[in-house]
Amino acid sequence: MLQGIREAIVEVVQAVLPIILIIVVLEIVVLRATPPDLLLFLLGSVMVVLGIALFLSGVKAGLLPIGEAIGSEFSVRGSLALIIAGTFLFGFLTTVAEPNIRVLGEMLDTVTGGGIPSGPLTLVIAVSVGFIVTAGVLRIIFGVPLAYLYAVSYAAVIVLAPFTSPDFLAVAVDAGGITTGLLTIPIILALGTGITSVLAGRSALTDGFGLVGLASLGPILGVMLMGMVYS
Repeated sequence: MLQGIREAIVEVVQAVLPIILIIVVLEIVVLRATPPDLLLFLLGSVMVVLGIALFLSGVKAGLLPIGEAIGSEFSVRGSLALIIAGTFLFGFLTTVAEPNIRVLGEMLDTVTGGGIPSGPLTLVIAVSVGFIVTAGVLRIIFGVPLAYLYAVSYAAVIVLAPFTSPDFLAVAVDAGGITTGLLTIPIILALGTGITSVLAGRSALTDGFGLVGLASLGPILGVMLMGMVYS
């Protein structure tokens, strides 16, 4: 476990260090930052590195194995109702817990002064992810080509776009991008591969993946519909 944490720290440092160095140079040359401000930034950077490393270690040690185990157990039980309910709850609850969604809500509260309520927005995004991830899992079970589900989803986005207010349309696109974050992606990926692992005739590569892309489309549709209601 400790070895895994050390490896994760090294990987995160390699990824984040160039960004930290660029910001430090900009703070010194452009912003003329004071030593206390610079020290505060460096302290925050260390906390970010440790936080991401610990999170990635936790994902590898706990989230991925349990996600795959639960996904495979859903299929073994053979209950379609259990699969639908369990998959929807997985998508819904992981989205509610996604830190990026909270950041989006706080930014919208700041910019709009409460014009776009963060509570209903979070609920709509979570329900949308739960619904479309469930649709993606049912696609795996019944062998529906992934291209069909993407075609229908994108067609719905194109049809709804002209009827959505510009404010909500912009928020919808961002919501789709940030929903699949550090917490949501590993759980949804593990769920998909776990379900395909016990289904005869299903490939973990061609059938188990694709759910994350669908999870990005769900919030776009959900927020667009929310915008049509609030308009």
